[in-house]
Amino acid sequence: MPRLSVRIERWPISGSFVISRGAKTEATVVVAEVSDGDVTGRGECVPYARYGETPESAVAALEGVSKAIEEGLDRSGLQRRLPPGAARNALDCALWDLAAKRAGKRAWELTGLPVPQPVTTAYTLSLDTPEAMAAAARAVKYPLLKLKLGARGDTDRVLSVRAARLDARLIVDANEGWRPENFEENMEACAAARVELIEQPLPAAEDGVLATIKRIVPICADESLHDRASLASIKGKYDAVNIKLDKTGGLTEALALANEAEHAGFTIMLGSMVSTSLGVAPAMLLASRARFVDLDGPLLLAQDRSPGLVYEGATVFPPEPALWG
Repeated sequence: MPRLSVRIERWPISGSFVISRGAKTEATVVVAEVSDGDVTGRGECVPYARYGETPESAVAALEGVSKAIEEGLDRSGLQRRLPPGAARNALDCALWDLAAKRAGKRAWELTGLPVPQPVTTAYTLSLDTPEAMAAAARAVKYPLLKLKLGARGDTDRVLSVRAARLDARLIVDANEGWRPENFEENMEACAAARVELIEQPLPAAEDGVLATIKRIVPICADESLHDRASLASIKGKYDAVNIKLDKTGGLTEALALANEAEHAGFTIMLGSMVSTSLGVAPAMLLASRARFVDLDGPLLLAQDRSPGLVYEGATVFPPEPALWG
């Protein structure tokens, strides 16, 4: 009889992680484990206050289905029992891990997907002054940098980082911090700096204007997109979608979302929250389908869990079985 256990863990961040909505110094994650007595499947999620989630609410949601797990709730049934979001992600990924261990196979074999390959991940620069962000850009050698923006002076930030790193590819993430009145000015600065993608420039509730503006830099939906049900509402406003397992509610929905998004003509970006390698590992099954990969969460921690994902510079390698899948 499978049994579910849930716990909250806190992992210090190296320094602090700053976006337009604030700063944090630790990653608070929820770990779900499903054990059948012989093997244990694990999954991790990061509850996000932006979506009304807390670690405590995620734990409560998971404990609410513990009896159903004992009675044989599977991944398909889980999609109906819990809504998209962090709690479902942790349990969905734990069930994938459990199934792989029971079968003596890797998770991607169960999906019919090809073997994941190493990929290049973006490295995130926290929101700061133009001078500090330029210095941070010079201090790292990653070929793809993601700039956190969303405050007054963003045009200076973008141009300063570009001047500091003429060789780097750049993407930016405003985390809903721009407004319609400054969007075009900021977008023009991004174009001048050869930025390749702008994530969620406007609040999700105010993004209708994107359908009326010439998008000279591709725009990616993050907070405006959660699962397949969100696709219809973003058509004509965005050029790309950021798929995060904590938004989709796990790998099961993320795989389905990637299929439908590609069919609808969206470019795929693969993202993650600031988490340990356990939270990032399942996303590696989608990495080969993404034009932009942003799986640097464990790199931002003071210390990752062991075993963790292997990073060699900007290259992240698929997980070993001892970690997940």
